[in-house]
Amino acid sequence: MTAPLPRTAREVRLTAIPEGLPTREHFTVVKTPLPEPEAGQVLVRNRHFLVFPGLRTLIGGEVNGLPLPPLRSGDALFGPAVGEVVAAPANSPLRTGDAVVHMLGWREYALVTATECTPVDGTLPDPVAHLSPGSAAYGALTRLADVRSGDIVFVTGAAGAVGSLAGQIARLLGARRVIGSTGSPDKAERLVSELGYDAVVLRGAGPLAAQLAKAAPEGIDVLVDTVAGEQLVAALGAARQGARFALVGALSGQMSAQGTGSSAPVEIDAFRPLIKGISLRGYSGADHPDVEKEWTSRFGDWLRSGKISFPHARIAGIDRAPQALQEMIEGKHFGAVVVEL
Repeated sequence: MTAPLPRTAREVRLTAIPEGLPTREHFTVVKTPLPEPEAGQVLVRNRHFLVFPGLRTLIGGEVNGLPLPPLRSGDALFGPAVGEVVAAPANSPLRTGDAVVHMLGWREYALVTATECTPVDGTLPDPVAHLSPGSAAYGALTRLADVRSGDIVFVTGAAGAVGSLAGQIARLLGARRVIGSTGSPDKAERLVSELGYDAVVLRGAGPLAAQLAKAAPEGIDVLVDTVAGEQLVAALGAARQGARFALVGALSGQMSAQGTGSSAPVEIDAFRPLIKGISLRGYSGADHPDVEKEWTSRFGDWLRSGKISFPHARIAGIDRAPQALQEMIEGKHFGAVVVEL
């Protein structure tokens, strides 16, 4: 017998626009009346949702060119979530009990337009893996950087949600040597021992350019950049002829206490791309709509065979979600950060 639905549910709201980086004090968890789905809608009981760096930019409010709206004071947060349909109109394409992925996380129950839900079909062995941002890493490595057998690959922010998968993917696509960067000695050790990185450049342990030159004396063929800033400059200095750079993120700006998280200025020597023939392109999933399905299929196969892992931290309870966001910004977790409800 199906348990009755509650009359109220909790969600996380932004209570104030921070000056600088958001902390848990800028959010509150509130109870709201449970809505009923109308035509074209379904009610989803969220089970997990992703805590992602883009929230910093959305909270900052400067979202020109982004596919997501800004967050204002009083708004409920949102983001990728996986859950179970618990109520649907009779003519809905979805049925009670269906597992789906959608973009209304940060709440226990979400009223979602049915067409904005993606059914979970078992392609991945764990539904939580649908929250992995690995499609960005896969798309960058297959559509922009075009990793080839024998390549030397450098991944910045290698212990983050994207970077922790990028190095593994690069190896599976034929890379000969994979180098990562991080700001934590413990994470550096895990990148080598758990994810198969050959070497790690450690932020704060000396000039990055000198560390990268030591880790990659032959230079690098491919960059997957999630950080920008000094690390992008170092990568340009190490680039081999014809190197391919894929820019996936800009954490140096997003995680900065200055500004709104929407800018990551960096000064580069324009002669390097010219004389080395370096391609430098930004990756957007919207420009490559075929990647998601291809990635999900290969990700599922790799997970089942044990060739890849999905590093992530599971934080239990919606009450801990604001703290989880603060901890992600502070770099306290390895891989993706997922709240479990």
